[in-house]
Amino acid sequence: MKKQLIGRVDKIDFPKLNLFEIDAKIDSGAYTSAIHCSEITEENSTLRCKFYSKGHPNFSGKEVVFSEYSRTNVKSSNGFKENRFKIKSEVIFFGKTYKINLTLSTRDDMRFPVLIGRQFLAKKFLVDVDVQNLSFNKK
Repeated sequence: MKKQLIGRVDKIDFPKLNLFEIDAKIDSGAYTSAIHCSEITEENSTLRCKFYSKGHPNFSGKEVVFSEYSRTNVKSSNGFKENRFKIKSEVIFFGKTYKINLTLSTRDDMRFPVLIGRQFLAKKFLVDVDVQNLSFNKK
């Protein structure tokens, strides 16, 4: 199977989350993919999330409710372990919709609200750090 070339950053869509043209860092050093979530509440076997950020205008602030979710341990680059909620969603690259697992994290202090890790990239994409927005520019 031939792998699609992707750059170090891109603007991507998450249609099920009603998030479009979201800045994402393609990070082959990270195992899991993560998305910024400003408010997370778990009650009555549901997970309620608000995707809002002052620094990222395409985050709508609308609440999204998940009935299917889990928890997972994520180790950061500095070795710190964090237990995060994990959701399943869809992401669009190069006009094609893919299933993706996303951990929910507060990324307000990060430049990119989304991090795409190698669990998602494997067997689909080849990362070229010298280019960016290849998927977005094909829209």
